[in-house]
Amino acid sequence: MRSSRKSAAFQKLLAIAGRLKFQPHRIAHLLDEKGRHELKLPGGFPFAISLFQFREGATTQRPTWHERLELLMPLDGPLSERMGGLVVDLLPGDVLVVDHLKPHQVVDTPGLRTRVVVISFLPECVFTPGSPPTDYAFLIPFHRKVEGRPHVLPANSSQAEAVHQAIGQLLSCHFDKHNFHREAGCKAWLLVLLNVLIHEFRDSALDRVELLRRQEQAACLKPVFDHVRENYAGRISLCAAAAMCGMGAAKFGRVFKDAAGMTIGSYLNHVRMSHAVELLEETRESIAEIAFKLGFSDQSHFDRRFRRTFGRTPSQHRAGRMARS
Repeated sequence: MRSSRKSAAFQKLLAIAGRLKFQPHRIAHLLDEKGRHELKLPGGFPFAISLFQFREGATTQRPTWHERLELLMPLDGPLSERMGGLVVDLLPGDVLVVDHLKPHQVVDTPGLRTRVVVISFLPECVFTPGSPPTDYAFLIPFHRKVEGRPHVLPANSSQAEAVHQAIGQLLSCHFDKHNFHREAGCKAWLLVLLNVLIHEFRDSALDRVELLRRQEQAACLKPVFDHVRENYAGRISLCAAAAMCGMGAAKFGRVFKDAAGMTIGSYLNHVRMSHAVELLEETRESIAEIAFKLGFSDQSHFDRRFRRTFGRTPSQHRAGRMARS
């Protein structure tokens, strides 16, 4: 029977987790009639870590599915995860790449008692429009699966030390509410974690095919990426963007969404908000001036869009930056 080896990195991870609060797993009220679990993630960096306590007789009995990507790791005891018709048995420190589109749930087994770390994020955390096509490799562990063979990185794997270190750092960054740049730290360690998973679950032939496809898409869409980068304060219609790439609007919409993970309108907002953060932090221009420079009709519109993206107003962002400088 496989045993769980507790490395130094895993021991440190347990020490970090010991300072955090784990909640009972009660999410039935968050599921819709089809079992879909919509977790609200921040617009600017759609990433979250959930900390759950699973106990026998106290788990959500309904299976769930969702569109966000997810990693799951038990900390204390064994845990079984049902994904579709498959049951995956995990030991402390094992990391499961959840098959998020299939109905899945923790099996309520006798003696179940463990804390669980669940890492959730959207693809745009690591692969965004205009990124090098090679960045898509970070998502391969979630998309390159063989039916009946779940992606599990065992706690006694040669890669486990690096994974446990990355997850420990993610916990430290994510739950440090006083760190104004914690999102940057989370992204850095998320990429480290995903890079290890790439090596654990790589399939070089499939990787090359997918990367070539992404390179072709990026080359085809380059005129739009260049236009938005240089003219982010202006408007661009779906038809105009499609014409730049020599496509019809319907085909362009599908290709762009596949490559970017978002619509052309969302991408324009993504670029505007990136410039907004830069202007707020690096200049003394008024918020009204910044709103005008970014192409917003008035400051209130800019305020609403910024808050929807980052969870705080431009004024709050600038004040927080100044307080920490």
